[in-house]
Amino acid sequence: MSSANTNPRSSSGQVRTPGAPPRVNAPARPAQRPASAGAQAGRPGQRPNLVKPAPKAKARKARLLVSKVDPWSVLKMSFLLSVALGIVTVVASFVIWTVLDLTGIFDGVNELLREIAGSENGGFDLRQFASLPQVLSFATIIAVVNVVLLTALAMLSAVLYNISSTLVGGIGVTLTDD
Repeated sequence: MSSANTNPRSSSGQVRTPGAPPRVNAPARPAQRPASAGAQAGRPGQRPNLVKPAPKAKARKARLLVSKVDPWSVLKMSFLLSVALGIVTVVASFVIWTVLDLTGIFDGVNELLREIAGSENGGFDLRQFASLPQVLSFATIIAVVNVVLLTALAMLSAVLYNISSTLVGGIGVTLTDD
C-alpha cells in the first residue's frame, strides 16, 4: 500500500487497519425543526410552502444564414405557383366576361358606339369582337406565356442569388422561439 500517510492512527485518534478503507466522517446535519401548527394558524391568508413553479424559459434566438438556394427546388416551386396563377387568370377572365355580359355592359358600349359613329344600321357589335371563346383563348395564351416566363425568371433569380451569395455571404435570418 503506497500511501503518503504511514501513520496507523487517523487524525481523529482511531486506529486504522491496513486493509480497511479510511473512514470518512459525514458532515453533521442541521437539526430539522418541524413547522408548528400554531405558527401557520397565526398568519391568516398565507398558504403553506408549496413547490414553487419553475420560471418561464426565455425565448431562444437562432441567427441563420441563407447561403445557397437549390435551383431545382426553385424551378419546381415556381412552376407550380405559375400554373396556379395561370388557372386563376383563365377563371378570372371567364368570371369578368360573364359579369359584364349579365350586367349589360356590352349592350351599353354598343349603344355608345352607335351614337358616336352615327350609324343606324348596326355597325359594330362588341360581342362579336370579344366573344367568350375568344376571351378564354386569349387568357389561356397569356397564362401559358406567364408560366414559361415566370418559371425561367425564378430559375435565373436562384442562380444569380447563388452567385452573389458566394461574394457577399448570403442573407441573415433571425429565428425566435416564442
